Formats: sequence, structure tokens, C-alpha cells
Amino acid sequence: MTQKRGGDDEIILLARKDPGAFQPLYEKYFRQIFLFVLRRVGDKSLAKDVTQQAFVKALVNIGRFQLRGLPFSSWLYRIAINECNDYFRKSDRIRWVALDESHVEWLYEEITGENARDEWEKKLPEILGKLKPVELLVIELRYFEGKSFEEVAEIMDSTVLNAKTRTYRTLHKMKKLFLL
Repeated sequence: MTQKRGGDDEIILLARKDPGAFQPLYEKYFRQIFLFVLRRVGDKSLAKDVTQQAFVKALVNIGRFQLRGLPFSSWLYRIAINECNDYFRKSDRIRWVALDESHVEWLYEEITGENARDEWEKKLPEILGKLKPVELLVIELRYFEGKSFEEVAEIMDSTVLNAKTRTYRTLHKMKKLFLL
């Protein structure tokens, strides 16, 4: 599910000199980032605003993006997460997660390996609600967005080992909560 970079490096270098050259990156990644933000904020109009703000920040800070072989989208996800977090801090709204059936199934298989799927579907929203924001983010990136551990690490500004450890600890915590 990871995006191929396909010429992003050249566009990034051009956009550092000419902001108008940023347009192809915007067009390539807008939908992906918008859907991610929409699942976090739950409102289309608000998601458009937050996504636009994330892209404005990306354009303004394009010179800070480091060409290290990681997808440009990882950097955009990090900016979008920060914009969402700023919104939730300022508005005092509650963070929620939109659950797709395929996400539920993937997490279920990862955590249980058993046949209690109906019970899992009923308990999952409550379990997700008990996770810390950073735990919820790692589950969201890995299982809802389908990001590799390398991308999760980049987005969360951590190491791959830390992303894996955090993911497995969170899965273990979710399993304990499920079995309560």
C-alpha cells in the first residue's frame, strides 16, 4: 500500500526554487492525505481546511524536507498529524477513528487469531478509545493506512525498531483489553 516516489525528488528540488512547481505533489498526494485527515476529524469541510493547511505548511517548509530515500508522503502525513493535533488541542474536540471492515479484520487477525469476530467488532471502538494518542496513531498508520514500519517510523519521527516495538506493545495492550 506504500506509494512509489516516482519523480518526487526532482519536483521537490524544483519546488524549493519555484513554489509553482509544488502543484504536482499537491495533486498526487491530496486525496491520500485528505482521507487520512477525514478519518481523524470526521467532517469533510473541516478535513479540507486541515488538509489545505498541511499542504500550505509543506510548501512553506519544502526546504526542510530531506531527501533520504523515504516517501515524501511520510513527511506530509507527519505535517497532517500535527495539524490535526493542533486542531484538537485548540477546539477541545474529541478525537475519533472511522473504522472500515477491512481494518477491523486486519487488526482482529493480528491480535487474536481466533473466531470471536462479532465480539471483536463490538469491542473495538471501546478498545481504541482506551489507547493513548500515540498508540492510536501507530495502529492507525500501520493497519488503517497500511504503512510500512519504515514509513511509520518516519511519520512519527522515530526509529524503525521503536515503531515495531510500539506497534507490538499496543497490539498486546489491545489484546488484553479485548480479553477483559
